[in-house]
Amino acid sequence: MNIDNELLAILCCPETKQEVTRADERLIHLLNDRIGKGDVKNKAGQPVSEKLDGGLLRADKKILYPVREDIPIMLIEEGIPVEGMA
Repeated sequence: MNIDNELLAILCCPETKQEVTRADERLIHLLNDRIGKGDVKNKAGQPVSEKLDGGLLRADKKILYPVREDIPIMLIEEGIPVEGMA
């Protein structure tokens, strides 16, 4: 994942306005494994079918916003609940 540090500094959770940070590779790998098994749903309750290139983790470590092709998807409904996984 190649997100500019200046962009990362101004991004925040669209729901809570908390800071976001790059998710570590371990979490992305875990999520991609679970996505492959069909075990991941986003905040809208829809199954996540496309694997992640990376992710931005909300400061409280409860929600991850997917990054695909170096583009952060900062939509509330696209957030992936990850509480307890990070």
